[in-house]
Amino acid sequence: MTTDLEALGQAIKRAQHRNHRTMDAALREVGISLVQWDALRAVARLPGASGHELALATFQSDQAFGTLATRLVERGLITRSAGRGRRLEHALTEAGRAALADGRRLSVGVLQDLFAPLGEEQRNDLLRLLQDLLGGDARRSPVEDAQEPPCRS
Repeated sequence: MTTDLEALGQAIKRAQHRNHRTMDAALREVGISLVQWDALRAVARLPGASGHELALATFQSDQAFGTLATRLVERGLITRSAGRGRRLEHALTEAGRAALADGRRLSVGVLQDLFAPLGEEQRNDLLRLLQDLLGGDARRSPVEDAQEPPCRS
């Protein structure tokens, strides 16, 4: 029997969409969206990163991340400071660290519920299969992917 690869791709996309909708709804309780929380996680993971690096890490365009970062600055969740040249470096504020922590506390229960239909062994299998599918990309950030030289054939 041949696997319907289109159906497989759609199932992955539906699972991701369900994850995003559920997390976004839960994060409203702490006053942030999933997109904002993801940006805060990226700033925490990549201290002093540029807007471009953070855009890559959050799967956004530079312009979209710039708009988001401006809103986060206005809310007092991050700061931007001059780096080398025209580079703006980003950092979390105390309020940003608190929002990030609140989001992490909330996400534990949400993710447990989302993955509840799978047993621990199935979760490990799913993680391993997705890592196999992505190859080395599963363990790398989008920033690292962007820094890799293009493949020449």
